[in-house]
Amino acid sequence: MIKPSALRRCGIALLLVLSLGGCTLAGNQSLPYDAWRYGFFAPDYMEVWIETADVVDIKGYVFRRAGSGTASIGYPRSFSKGIPEKFKGDPRGWFDNPSWGKGKYVRGADLPRLLYVRWQSLVEPQTYEAYIKIPESARVLMRKGEKLDCDGNGKLITDYREAIVVGLAPGGIAKVWVTGPCLSSIEVARVQGTVNPRGPYEGKSGGHHRPLTEESKAYVEKFGVPYGSW
Repeated sequence: MIKPSALRRCGIALLLVLSLGGCTLAGNQSLPYDAWRYGFFAPDYMEVWIETADVVDIKGYVFRRAGSGTASIGYPRSFSKGIPEKFKGDPRGWFDNPSWGKGKYVRGADLPRLLYVRWQSLVEPQTYEAYIKIPESARVLMRKGEKLDCDGNGKLITDYREAIVVGLAPGGIAKVWVTGPCLSSIEVARVQGTVNPRGPYEGKSGGHHRPLTEESKAYVEKFGVPYGSW
């Protein structure tokens, strides 16, 4: 876990970089594939809305809004309507092997050095931000190819952990894994975010967060938020 003092230093460094203006870098990258993927998910019913997810790569280039919008979530399902008779999801803790989450590839970027995420935790509601320093050990994992039979057909391929997935939970928790199409996820960071003093949408919405779905609202009213499990 990154200490608060280190988070503040990282935050100041990132804000200084962002103030100089962002740009992208094409070519001459250290990664052994075309691009890496940036994804997000949230525990069941603990819905979040990502206002922005920015990246500073190892060459110092800034990629603004590399991610935004909803995060992947198990429950409620996208086709769910109303309140179910039985809640099938369980928001407590993290998956042993998280999937890629919802996101996209960061084209033109080298491997990440620093991530900034600002999101709305809709069950509270609260707006958080987190500065996440990606350790070199994580980049080593992202560069390392592993031989395996991905499709079960006896043919070996070289696979990479080419994705960073961030789990966002109430209380401002952000946990980070690296993963690949056929490789297991490995945890590389956990950060305690801070409340954004400007509130949702940087203070431009009059303090109004996005609405929570009816199903998630009913779950929280019945069972509460399992703080401390993430």
